Amino acid sequence: MLHHQPEYQTVHIRNHDSLNAGILRDFQACRHAPDRQTHFFHGRYENLYIDIRRMPSVRALLDIATGHAARILGMDPGQLRCGFWFNLMEPGQVTSLHSHDEDDELLSCVYYVDVPASSGELVLLLEDGEKRLKPENGMFVFFPPWLEHEVSRHEGKRPRLSLAINFGPAEG
Repeated sequence: MLHHQPEYQTVHIRNHDSLNAGILRDFQACRHAPDRQTHFFHGRYENLYIDIRRMPSVRALLDIATGHAARILGMDPGQLRCGFWFNLMEPGQVTSLHSHDEDDELLSCVYYVDVPASSGELVLLLEDGEKRLKPENGMFVFFPPWLEHEVSRHEGKRPRLSLAINFGPAEG
């Protein structure tokens, strides 16, 4: 749980175009054969897991994300480990209301790789009401893993790709 931290925090990466292009290229090569897929709702698997050995472009992004997570949590990056999965939304799809508080997570985030116009909004259920965030390429949203959230209907004309990350304590 985040103590004395905002309920969520956004971070934008400068010069994200080449990083996102590499992730998108690697994802397209692997998307039809993920290592694992979970959460079958509304006619699709919401979580697509692809091993980092098949997605080398993700490593640099995970390093950036871990650095931000460590600052938010007041920890050294070496004290954190992370797990990730992809969320591919086709036009007309939504992501169901959920949280990530299932294990020993300390912090969660989503990173936006490819966001077409009219993409669904990230909806965070905060203590004082609902907060709707418009996704942008190169944007992270960090939040506590227990915070319930969903994604509104994707009205874009092409698929949208995001990467979800959970951070937990590194195993000693």
